[in-house]
Amino acid sequence: MANRIITISREFGSGGRTVGKMTAEKLGIHCYDNELLEKIAEESGLAKEYIAERGEYTPRGGWLATAFADRSVNGLSVQDYLWTVQRKLILELAEQESCVIVGRCADYILDGKADLLKVFVYASMEKRAERIVKLYGETSETPEKRLKDKDKRRAAYYQFYTDMEWGKAQHYHIAVDSGTLGIDRCVDIIASLY
Repeated sequence: MANRIITISREFGSGGRTVGKMTAEKLGIHCYDNELLEKIAEESGLAKEYIAERGEYTPRGGWLATAFADRSVNGLSVQDYLWTVQRKLILELAEQESCVIVGRCADYILDGKADLLKVFVYASMEKRAERIVKLYGETSETPEKRLKDKDKRRAAYYQFYTDMEWGKAQHYHIAVDSGTLGIDRCVDIIASLY
């Protein structure tokens, strides 16, 4: 039987990463988030911090700024090289085991290539702002500005590499509101669908 994969796409601050980890624990399968970053860093030779920032987000200043700043690797921009390594590793993971993969366009990469449950986790701006202040603390930027910036950059990255609109319901099997349902209930719903 084919491996079963859950992909978790999420708004920044929605708790999607936590939902993914807890769902994997409940199901007794691996969750690839930071572990995936480590694998990508090992395979690509790029720093984990660079991958964490560039593996799901357009850089500040957009693609044009990066095109002139990034050096090429094997004839590709560093951003495109990172995408090819990330894509290869996600495909390999799906072949090796059932798991949860958080972010990194895994829903797009694995579409039609795995027994897939594509999930989008979201919450209201108020709930997400409350969560990021609690988790990451205050900064000079307002929580709302931080959320909008991260979501905008994540959406642009997703659009660039998938030619699809990030967060659009038609691209996922289920969308759960972690702010209303709570993390535990989201985990229960996703695990029961799995």
